[in-house]
Amino acid sequence: MRIPALAFVLAIAPAAAAEPVTGRASVIDGDTLDIGSTRIRLHGIDAPESAQLCRDKAGKPFRCGQAAALALADRIGTTPVSCLPRDTDKYGRTVAVCRKGVEDLNGWLVAQGYAVAYRRYSQDYVSAESTAKADKLGIWAGAFTTPGDWRKGERVMSMGFAAPGGPDGPIPSSQPTATAGACAIKGNISRQGEKVFHVPGSRDYDRTRISVKDGERIFCTEDDARAAGWRAPRG
Repeated sequence: MRIPALAFVLAIAPAAAAEPVTGRASVIDGDTLDIGSTRIRLHGIDAPESAQLCRDKAGKPFRCGQAAALALADRIGTTPVSCLPRDTDKYGRTVAVCRKGVEDLNGWLVAQGYAVAYRRYSQDYVSAESTAKADKLGIWAGAFTTPGDWRKGERVMSMGFAAPGGPDGPIPSSQPTATAGACAIKGNISRQGEKVFHVPGSRDYDRTRISVKDGERIFCTEDDARAAGWRAPRG
């Protein structure tokens, strides 16, 4: 029995790979970016949230989520990025591995200590995380709450210096407890160039997204925001 040539080719060819999303990227946070109208969640990694605080080697609080976003924006610069889709998450974002040239940006973030391997979904970057942890890079230099725990509301820095076992296990406390969710005021820049800050619980807070690459910021206090040139919403 003869099989038509086209049918035979279709039968043996692997499923077509998803087309990469390529273009100039706008960084939303340490593991999220936009290319055109496509919002992309970086596959296999989890970076601290924009409002999240960690402690550095000296025990001083710093905005580790903001640091991750700024590092990613600096790494990308104006170079086009190519993202290969892996999945779509529950928020409708494209989950992808993104590259600048041949460099895997997902892996770079983890290897530099700006993010952790997201073991819940992938083991791809566990080795990169182990390297960052061994070298005490980024968040591994001091104390931090894993991003997943922080999102659940465990927003106190009761975790100490990185200990054996990785971020999925308990990390012994060696730092004083302090609230890590204090810096949560969103400094947004409107299309008209107006700098407006939104405090938690305000009307537009939840729908406001911050893009550090576009000059937007997170503030700890309203006074900080005003001093930097932002104003409260009108009305």
